[in-house]
Parts: sequence; C-alpha cells; structure tokens
Amino acid sequence: MENKFVAYFNKISPLSKEEGEAIAESMQTKTYKKGKYLLREGQFSIKTYFILEGCVREYIFADGEEKTTNFFTEEQWAISLNTFTPQNAAKHNWICMEDTTVVVGDEEQGQALFKRFPRFETISRTIMEASFAEQKEALASYYTDSPEQRYLKLMKSKPDLLQRIPQYHLASYIGVKPESLSRIRKRIASDND
Repeated sequence: MENKFVAYFNKISPLSKEEGEAIAESMQTKTYKKGKYLLREGQFSIKTYFILEGCVREYIFADGEEKTTNFFTEEQWAISLNTFTPQNAAKHNWICMEDTTVVVGDEEQGQALFKRFPRFETISRTIMEASFAEQKEALASYYTDSPEQRYLKLMKSKPDLLQRIPQYHLASYIGVKPESLSRIRKRIASDND
C-alpha cells in the first residue's frame, strides 16, 4: 500500500523512487488524542502538520467567546503562516476534534530535503500557495456570503464535517448561533424535498 503522505506529493508532482523514499524516511508521524492542542494562542511554532487521519479545529477568541475559523481534515496542511518568525506569536488555537494522526514537519527538516532535492522547494511553494489561497477564500466568504451560502459551500467542500463536528462549532464557523444553523438546515432540507 502506498504511503498516504508520498501519494499526496505524487499528486502534486510525480516523484522518482528516490524522492518518494526520501519523503517517507523523513516522515515524523504523531498521534494526538481528541482534545489535545497542536498550537495555542501566544505560542511560537515553526512546525507544520499534514493530517493523515482526524480533524483539527482552528479558533480564535473574540468578544469573549471562541470563534471557529477553520477545520483541517485528511490530506490538508495546518500551517500557521504568521508564526514562522520569532516576533509573531500565534493568534489562534488548533485543537484535535478527534484522535488525529499527523506528519509533523519543521524548517530544519524541510531545508535538508530542499538541499538534497532542489525541486522540493517548488513543490513546497505550491503547497504554501494553495494553503494561503484556501485561507484567503474562506476569509473572503465571511465578507461576501450569507451564513446559508457559507453552509452550502461547506456541504459541498467538506460534507463529512457535518457528521464529525458538533453543531455549535459548525454554527460558529459559518458565523451564526446554533439555533440559526438549525433554521438554515431545515430551510435547505425543505428546499431539497
């Protein structure tokens, strides 16, 4: 069976046998229990996490309450772009919503692979750009879409989340209270009847 992490890179750019083996050998996998934090607000981190199995919720504190800003699931990267420099502490939290297995990466490990395989820098840039674009699109959605439109987008892009995540976290993610999410779901269900 092909390694999921190597398969992910193969989808971006076909790897040679040597490149695939180097990625597999560099993998540091770790499993975190549900409720464990990968990152807390105020921490500095140069680690990246590729989700093999499980779900991580990103949230911030605003107006005295938690506001869910993202979910990371299988074959997604949790990358805190603003904590790669010492003067920038995390402004968000990452918590495991399920038992979660990740590949943990760091700058030193990445640089060693880039030195050995220079084209990995291009692949890494492609991953970072995709992650950044995904985050920008989600942010833009908060300004341009109604909560119902955000929920419909979530249904289309990550339908499994609707079964995996408590309703109050989903409501927070689309920017409403749980009661409003219930009304949105009923409206959508009646429109599909």
